[in-house]
Amino acid sequence: HCRRAIDRGTTAGRHGLPLIGAGDWNDGMNRVGTGGEGESVWLGWFLYAVLDAFVPLAERMGDAEYAELCRERMTGLRAALEEHAWDGDWYRRAYYDDGTPLGSAQNLECRIDSIAQSWAVLSGAGDQERAARAIDSFDRLLVRPEDRLLLLFTPPFDETPRDPGYIKGYPPGIRENGGQYTHAALWAVWALAKMGRGDRAGELFKILNPIYRTLTPEQVARYEVEPYVVAADVYSVPPHVGEGGWTWYTGSGGWMYRLGLEAILGLRRRGEALRVDPSIPADWPGYEVTYRHGGATYHISVQNPDGVSHGVAGVTLDGRTRDDDEIPLVDDGREHTVVVRMGK
Repeated sequence: HCRRAIDRGTTAGRHGLPLIGAGDWNDGMNRVGTGGEGESVWLGWFLYAVLDAFVPLAERMGDAEYAELCRERMTGLRAALEEHAWDGDWYRRAYYDDGTPLGSAQNLECRIDSIAQSWAVLSGAGDQERAARAIDSFDRLLVRPEDRLLLLFTPPFDETPRDPGYIKGYPPGIRENGGQYTHAALWAVWALAKMGRGDRAGELFKILNPIYRTLTPEQVARYEVEPYVVAADVYSVPPHVGEGGWTWYTGSGGWMYRLGLEAILGLRRRGEALRVDPSIPADWPGYEVTYRHGGATYHISVQNPDGVSHGVAGVTLDGRTRDDDEIPLVDDGREHTVVVRMGK
């Protein structure tokens, strides 16, 4: 079933990038490629990540031939992305049917799109220097700290003669049309954490945390929605700057939980082992986590004596130093003590 899904999703247009069809992650861009030739840069990064994750599964199932096919597809995708998606300071978002780029410095609207930058990092496919430059461009052009916003793209669609899809039916700055779309914003913070930029990841996570939008009566009056759930979107254009949009239905809450737990606090389970690899603000002295595995309880203390944002110097489990920094998980009904010491 997975193989069929991957094969169906592996397409290529004139630039060697996956066809966008009637929309990718952003279903509002549903007319970028309805002619059958438009391409998605984001889908290229995403497909690369899917192929990369599928290789070990194919090998585990004894399908070495398909694993090698995945690797070949990854190589071709990576080359096409670097050749045709790089715009000079960031990665483009897509190509229309006629080959005109979207999410490029040459566009008057939607010049830079967040998810094309974050997934260059999250997929592991982007050139390291370019991906870092792309994230810097995101931080410079899409983060508005004074309004506590991380925009999906900028400027919003308004007067462009091109028709990207129903996204243009939203007023500028509303929902996907250049507002903060929280799902995408969380991916961008995850990319910063993955790069080891714990200070910045912590700052932007706090911006996204809805509780900080309602600390004063004035903020409550502006935000207008519940501070105890994550809003799918926050508006970015006057007179609605800072107003929350859809709440309760969004999957962004799950992504925010994962971002905090896995990317910033760094708890990542792989099989029967746990690894703790934090990306935190350097002024955090540490933190503690209680992790349950079946009937066993692991009391984890992360210590940051050198004031770093990223990096693990050593791990001990029940007083014994671990050579591989991994914490084996055993359902033995006992309590275990883990100390993770951060350092360069």
